[in-house]
Amino acid sequence: MNSASPVVGIVMGSNSDWDTMKNAAQILADFGVPFEAQVVSAHRMPDDMFRYAERARERGLQAIIAGAGGAAHLPGMLAAKTPVPVLGVPVASRHLQGVDSLHSIVQMPKGVPVATFAIGVAGAANAALFAVALLANHDERLRAELDAFRARQTEAARAMELTPLEGQG
Repeated sequence: MNSASPVVGIVMGSNSDWDTMKNAAQILADFGVPFEAQVVSAHRMPDDMFRYAERARERGLQAIIAGAGGAAHLPGMLAAKTPVPVLGVPVASRHLQGVDSLHSIVQMPKGVPVATFAIGVAGAANAALFAVALLANHDERLRAELDAFRARQTEAARAMELTPLEGQG
């Protein structure tokens, strides 16, 4: 992979979504995956969003992680305009805590798929890990790093101990 050219795009509808989406950026950075991150609002800048989607493949993007809150049209609209896999992350909103976004992203019509992840930080991190797994199919270095990451997770889980409740044996 050319470190100068992004292979994953991280887009969001507003800079307020960055608190969630920076978790995807951190995972990609940890794995050394070149990425870009920017605001591309489906509602406030639709022409820019269409241009982003239409040029994604020719620019070398292999996955797009799209975070959106509220009506959450960004992931679906991107998927409608590009063959590049779109990974949707529902961003928690003030009023409905992201359930509205989850429903909007996951309910794509047949033929326009968006992989949908959990609401919030876990979803952003898992979308990035999914992108890493996609890329690892054709990149031995990433495959080895992903295997090592998963082995560390397994060991951390095995090392977990429970503290008995007071009065319990």
